[in-house]
Amino acid sequence: MTSFHEVRFPLDISTQARGGPERVTEIVVTSSGREQRNARRAHARRRYEAGYGVKSANALSQVLAFFEERRGRLYGFRWRDRSDYKSCAPTQDVTPLDQIIGTGDGVTRCFQLIKTYGQEFAPYQRAIVKPVAGSIRLAVAGVEFNKSFFDVDGTNGLVTFHVGHVPPQDAQVTAGFLFDVPVRFDTDYLEIDYAAFGTGGIPKIPLIEILQ
Repeated sequence: MTSFHEVRFPLDISTQARGGPERVTEIVVTSSGREQRNARRAHARRRYEAGYGVKSANALSQVLAFFEERRGRLYGFRWRDRSDYKSCAPTQDVTPLDQIIGTGDGVTRCFQLIKTYGQEFAPYQRAIVKPVAGSIRLAVAGVEFNKSFFDVDGTNGLVTFHVGHVPPQDAQVTAGFLFDVPVRFDTDYLEIDYAAFGTGGIPKIPLIEILQ
């Protein structure tokens, strides 16, 4: 990913932010009142408002420094979405069996980390491109692999098994992990009401997910 800094937005501020996934659905209503619905994007794009987490002058100073170093919208960065940052539910512990990321064929060495949402009707698979270093656990055919048997690229979420440890034919490959969301500022102008800030004024700090 070009123009991206592998640094995370301050966690103490992001924990109080707001936001979530946004989809784009086109709805056409016929003369009879029936609807035709079409998805204009295959993937959701997440938006966040980080200003809710700025509660002090020190926090404001942190954000200003972070914004300037990113040059506004120019450089992307990592964001911790507190509602969705694990391969499992937020209250559970990560296990190597959390997510199915592929099936071995005895030849393929590389697998993309993914997270699947839903099960029965129309499961959605999301590529995880910013895993947290040291958090990834893998299993092949239900048996956890030693971390010395594979590498994980933290910049794109690609798992590569070492020669001699390639998943065999029909062996299910599963993974557990923590991850961040690649985002950027959605403004080049950080507007701050200094007069109101001391009495609870909140600056607007919009962020938007960078899709690969």
